[in-house]
Amino acid sequence: MGFVMLKTKRALITGVTGQDGSLLSSFLLEKGHEVHGLRLYSDVNNTDRIVKILDRDRFHLHYADLTDGGNICRLLSEIQPDEIYNLAAQSHVKVSFEVPEHTADVNGLGVLRILEAIRTLNMTDKVRFYQASSSEMFGSSAPPQNEDTPFHPCSPYGAAKLYAYWITRTYRESYGLHASNGILFNHESPVRGEEFVTRKITRAVAAIEAGMQDILQIGNLDSRRDWGHARDYVEGMWLMLQQDKPDDYVLAAGEAHSVRDFVTAAFTCMGVMLTWQGHGLKEKGIDQRTGRILVAVDPQFFRPNEVNVLRGDARKAHEKLGWKPRVSFAALVQEMLDADRAVLRGMETDDGFLLAAE
Repeated sequence: MGFVMLKTKRALITGVTGQDGSLLSSFLLEKGHEVHGLRLYSDVNNTDRIVKILDRDRFHLHYADLTDGGNICRLLSEIQPDEIYNLAAQSHVKVSFEVPEHTADVNGLGVLRILEAIRTLNMTDKVRFYQASSSEMFGSSAPPQNEDTPFHPCSPYGAAKLYAYWITRTYRESYGLHASNGILFNHESPVRGEEFVTRKITRAVAAIEAGMQDILQIGNLDSRRDWGHARDYVEGMWLMLQQDKPDDYVLAAGEAHSVRDFVTAAFTCMGVMLTWQGHGLKEKGIDQRTGRILVAVDPQFFRPNEVNVLRGDARKAHEKLGWKPRVSFAALVQEMLDADRAVLRGMETDDGFLLAAE
C-alpha cells in the first residue's frame, strides 16, 4: 500500500513584520505551512519580531506595498498561495486622523488591490482569503458588539476598515471567493508596537520600577476595551480559513476593562497598589504606600473623537469555529510587564524574541 504525499499549504501574509504577522507566521510554520511574508521596504531593519524564523527553510520574505497593485499581482502570480492573510495596515487609530488619505489607501484600497489580483489571476477557486477587520468599525455602537451590530466608525481608521470589510464581502458574494472577515477586538502581546497604549503602559511601569522613569503620562483613562492575547487570535484567523464556507466572525474575550484598569493591573504586578484621585485631566494615580504620583493625564494623547466602550460577543466563533480565548486579562498584563522587564535587562523572552535595552 503506497503512501499519499500531502501537499504543503502555502500561505501569504501581508504585514508579516507586525505583531500579528510574526505570531501567525510561527503558528503556521508549526503546522507545516510554507510561509511567504510581505514587508515594506525600509532603511531601518524592521524584522526584530521574526528574527527567530528568518532562517527557516519554509519561510520567505518579499518586499511589497499595498499601494502598488502591479507588484501585488506579480507576487500572487509567482507565489501561488493557498491562503492569504491580509494583516497589513496603517494600524494606529490616532495617527489615522493625521494621515487619513494614506490610511484609506492602505487599509481600504489596499484590500481591493489584493482581491482584484486574485480575480484577474483566476485564483478565486484556488485561494482562501482572510481580511483583518477591526472592532473600531463598531465605533459608537452600544456594546456588546457582534456580527449583527450596526457599524458606526469614529475614525478614518475605522472607516477605511469598514470599506475593506464590505469589499471583501462583495467579492465573496460576487465571485464565489472563499473570503472571511475576522472582526478582531483588541489583542495584545509582548511584541505589541510601542505606540499602542497597552505596551506604553507596561514599558513605563517596568522603567519606573527600574528607576529609569518617574511617571506615566497617559490619555483617556475611562476608555474601555476588550483585551485578549494575540496568540489566541491568530489561531482564530487560521480556523476561519479551514471552514468549508467563508463567513465573518467576531473574536473577543467578552469583557471590557478601562485603561485605568490596565494601569492598575500593571502596577499591581510589580507590587504597587495605586489609589486614584481627582477627575478628568486632573486625575492622578498615586502609590498608596509612599504617596508618590506615578500616573498623570496628558491631553495630547486624546483622540479627536473617542470611542468609549468596545466589548465583543464571540458566541458565533465559539459555536462554529470552536474558538475561545485562553489567556486571561490578568495573565496578559503580567506577561507583557515581565517581557518589558526583560527588555531592560537585555534578556530573551519566553517567546524567543531577543529584546535589547535601549
